[in-house]
Amino acid sequence: MRFWLTFLLTVCAAPAWAAHGYALWGDLKYPEGFSHFDYVNPDAPKGGELRMVSNLRYSTFDKYNPFTMKGSVPAYLSDLIFETLLTGSMDETASAYGLLAEDVQVADDRLSATFRLRAEARFHNGDAVEAADVKHTYEMLISPQASPSYATMLQEVAGIDVLDKRTVRFRFKQPNRELPLTVGSLPVFSRAWGRGPDGKAKPFDQIVTDTPIGSGPYRIGDVKFGRDITYQRDPQYWGRNLNVVKGAFNFDRITVKIYKDNTARLEAMKAGEFDFMTIYSAGDWARRIDGKLFKQGVLVKKDMKHRLPAGFQSYVLNTRRPLLQDVRVREALGLAIDYEWMNRQMFYGGYPRVKDLFGNTSCEATGTPGPEEMALLEPWRGKVPDTVFGPMYTPPSTEGEGHSLRDNLRRARQLLADAGWTYRDGALRNADGKAMEIEFLDSKEGGARTVTPWIRNLEKLGITLRFASADFALYLQRLDKFDFDMISLAYPGTYNPGQAMKELFGSQGVKVEGSSNHAGVNSPAVDALVTKLTRATSQAEMLPACRALDRVIMHSHYLIPQWTLASHRVVYNQQRLAYKEPMPPYAKAEEWLMFSWWSQKP
Repeated sequence: MRFWLTFLLTVCAAPAWAAHGYALWGDLKYPEGFSHFDYVNPDAPKGGELRMVSNLRYSTFDKYNPFTMKGSVPAYLSDLIFETLLTGSMDETASAYGLLAEDVQVADDRLSATFRLRAEARFHNGDAVEAADVKHTYEMLISPQASPSYATMLQEVAGIDVLDKRTVRFRFKQPNRELPLTVGSLPVFSRAWGRGPDGKAKPFDQIVTDTPIGSGPYRIGDVKFGRDITYQRDPQYWGRNLNVVKGAFNFDRITVKIYKDNTARLEAMKAGEFDFMTIYSAGDWARRIDGKLFKQGVLVKKDMKHRLPAGFQSYVLNTRRPLLQDVRVREALGLAIDYEWMNRQMFYGGYPRVKDLFGNTSCEATGTPGPEEMALLEPWRGKVPDTVFGPMYTPPSTEGEGHSLRDNLRRARQLLADAGWTYRDGALRNADGKAMEIEFLDSKEGGARTVTPWIRNLEKLGITLRFASADFALYLQRLDKFDFDMISLAYPGTYNPGQAMKELFGSQGVKVEGSSNHAGVNSPAVDALVTKLTRATSQAEMLPACRALDRVIMHSHYLIPQWTLASHRVVYNQQRLAYKEPMPPYAKAEEWLMFSWWSQKP
């Protein structure tokens, strides 16, 4: 009875507003009826081929289903094959406009969002995109057969109702301004995907190499299975005349090549085997981007400044391990990194240090907590580190007066002694005589080089840090099972943190295999702050919550910050590719390339 009462109340709730898009704080840049996004060329020619290199670390693929845990999917498949109810713009933050949906309505009480599908929307098999497909997609993504990250992301969704063939309503457990964007960003696939000739559906995790039935601008074309893949533009793509697609998806073919390792990619790039590559290695950028095609002006390198959040690329300490459960031990490990030396000697001065979760955004915590932050933190005094209530965490430095590696190691030694670890018999040992040995698990080529100076510094404390290299497939298996002491991850930043923070740091993911809570954060304080964050009704309410969360995570030393970059360092073939200046400020390089660049040789 209670269910039906709740159902009727939400179904009958009047919409607060109905619009062509949705903005987290109600400030859409583009008005209803806008012609196209500012950063596209609406008259860009169609045709030609874009040759890309995979941005994924694995060197093969074995499935076409990107939503399940096991296996590896081709790069960019989700971006090009599947579409969403709403689509974001690259010159705004936290805004989205109708794609599959022509209209979005959010109820007065913010307990539901209703989407009206476009009548012309079609899947690749010619079927209309219907509300039943949206419901089917949602139910598959929260099922045990899908990656658990979807269930975590959607845990505040109470359910979904098909109101008619073209209208679907998501019901929410609590008012949450982010949820219309969250559900609006879900990929939608046909309920016919994975059905046999008899109409019987396979279990979702057994849909592996079945050709995806999406609604996107591209379909799967030529494939060298496990190696290269070509996406073929659909000339009858249903959305080709939409304003959110005008001037976009201009290449007839997008071929994604896979190479064994970074050295092979670099040599292939210099030989002109593909047209675009983002460079992540400072050494490659400074010393190895050269050759005949650069001298001829065919290939160019360009440093493109963006305004994306800094993100928090970090060493992640798995606190499920008894050895790493003491915050003093975790802090001591970070004190042994001489980042300034690494930046000079290894990174050519090219990387600023990551400081916290929300660098380069208004959510970044600075100084001491303000009154609103303190009000959120005070209930957790004694349950979070005392340092949370003082100045904001800053990474240890070896530059400037009073700062040196020797000073940092002395401080680390004292922290370790306070935690019960002393040096004897040639190693740092606990009361039981067990030596401190930690394994750093990695799959990246060159990973050992960047961690070697840290290994040497930890040896001075009597700590053994072993570098363990694993094939990427095995590496992913171990991550899913939390079978590691320490890893390195690049977390994307955000201007508007919300439900994703629950996925990364929420206690509900501590024991869920495949969850994104790699650090094993199990803190009632973090859970409460994330809940406060997701339920904020204004930026003024959100900011103290995200800053308080920033303080708790960083002072708890779950993460040891690494480095970041405020630009996209790219190499591209200027004789084959063209784009409209300037780059949109919040664009990711490859997404911008596939969306709005075009071929000079159709």
